[in-house]
Amino acid sequence: MKKLLLLAAAILAGLTYSQAQILYRISGKGLESPSYIVGTYHLAPASFADSIPGLGKAIEETTQVCGELDLADAFKPENSARLMKAQTLPEGVTLPSLFTAEQLKRLNALLLEVYGTNLEDEAFAFQMERMTPVALSTTITLISYMKDAQAFNPMDLIDNYFQTEAMKSGKAVKGFETVDFQMNVLYGAPLDKQVNDLMCMVDHFKDTKAMVDRITAAYFSQDLKRLEEVMEAEAAVDCSSSPEDEETLIYNRNRNWVGMMPEMMAGQPTLFVVGAAHLCGEQGVLKLLEEAGYAVEGVKE
Repeated sequence: MKKLLLLAAAILAGLTYSQAQILYRISGKGLESPSYIVGTYHLAPASFADSIPGLGKAIEETTQVCGELDLADAFKPENSARLMKAQTLPEGVTLPSLFTAEQLKRLNALLLEVYGTNLEDEAFAFQMERMTPVALSTTITLISYMKDAQAFNPMDLIDNYFQTEAMKSGKAVKGFETVDFQMNVLYGAPLDKQVNDLMCMVDHFKDTKAMVDRITAAYFSQDLKRLEEVMEAEAAVDCSSSPEDEETLIYNRNRNWVGMMPEMMAGQPTLFVVGAAHLCGEQGVLKLLEEAGYAVEGVKE
């Protein structure tokens, strides 16, 4: 859960981008044509793209798309197999073996609430007991969201939309990061930390579920300011993200991306597509681009 929340998180520090806005134009510093950057949310449907003012024009004016990851690469059979391996516990290790009897009791209670069954059921245990704690945490969050959301389709999300449309139009598609890098960031934490994070989510599930709901509402309002305020509140709860988590999942990646963007934008006008949390704050991509000398302005229509 912590990693999912961080993908929509940023620390607020005098942010000036307070209006409802998730699409920005990048110009200046010798660019012949502007590039654009749009914030996404990993639970938003592809159809939400139609609600973003000015997005159609931004797509028309750009000749390539760059996401956090090149999804065509991610979906290659060999990489899908490696991702599954990263979400699987080492040989001889099972989920129940990682928890005390009391922890397992609390985990099973939550699984029963979300799935209607738990690890005491032999068939369910056969399916789930080799999952890493972080993979299970993500799955619990997704299943819980799908139960509440109307017509939610995990195969038709906004993260995939831009690259799919670019390929249909014959535009180039790039990714900031490799599959290996993302697997390490998302699934590379030590098992003891994964266990602690999962149990924190288990013990505060109502709070974290409400937090996801508030993050979702903030994104659908296209309101980065509201998103930051929600995440400020998250930082005050027992399961708040550590500075190390924030550096790994947000800030270090922001710096890496901004270091790569000038060459891409100089080559051809680009539509950058990243999680909305990465746009926010003094260490966010928008602020870093301004500090690098670019003009960054919200697109209104």
